[in-house]
Amino acid sequence: MIKTESPDALIQLQTDIEALRKDLTGHTVYARLQTLEDLQQFMQYHVYAVWDFMSLLKSLQTRLTSVILPWLPVGDAKTRYLINEIVLGEESDVDDEGNYTSHFELYLRAMQQAGCDTTAITQLIGFLEQGFDLQTAIVKAKVPEGAARFMRHTFKCCQQETYIQAAVFTFGREDLIPAMFLSLVDRLAAAHAGKADLLRYYLNRHIEVDGDHHSHLAYEMTARLCDGDPLRWLQATTAAKDALKARIGLWDAIMTDISAK
Repeated sequence: MIKTESPDALIQLQTDIEALRKDLTGHTVYARLQTLEDLQQFMQYHVYAVWDFMSLLKSLQTRLTSVILPWLPVGDAKTRYLINEIVLGEESDVDDEGNYTSHFELYLRAMQQAGCDTTAITQLIGFLEQGFDLQTAIVKAKVPEGAARFMRHTFKCCQQETYIQAAVFTFGREDLIPAMFLSLVDRLAAAHAGKADLLRYYLNRHIEVDGDHHSHLAYEMTARLCDGDPLRWLQATTAAKDALKARIGLWDAIMTDISAK
């Protein structure tokens, strides 16, 4: 019997990770992004987090729904609905012209519009399509080490228990977009016509979809998978903290790169 609500445990988890969330939203990288070139450097790292977020999401969908033949009902129907609803919005959202697209493809377009170098991320996808394993593709594509380290953490999470994956997805990978970053993008979009419009659309779309509707779906999914089990909630909290630390590490790597250049 699945307990559909664990409000006390959910609130406790959010309380336990709040300090790390503040460290992330208040990271100095945002204040450091002053020029279009700075923003380009940021996006050339952040795109890997946008991409491997989809892999974490699809890992959850694979575990919580039936994706092989013959089809069989898997798990709890409400949990299937929750993950499928999130996948629909992430994998088949609408772009600025009303065309269907994934958030990763939209971000890639935003990078191209901003004048970013998309060689490494494009080569990474290409090598994976050719059948290379992830680590080999990372090396061949010359992915920056900070981004590679972040992706290795994400794919390690994909090997964990499903409820741990859900916690990482819900509390460690939700894009926390501080007002400072939105203001920066607005300013750069105004100063560099046609360079940051798609990024601004992407960010606002994330706030509209992920920051409200998807977050509530993810909260319920995590609560149902933790199933009122204190040990699961404890492990979920640890995993969420580790995921936030990994994101902070990625931001640190971006700061180092921007400062060096």
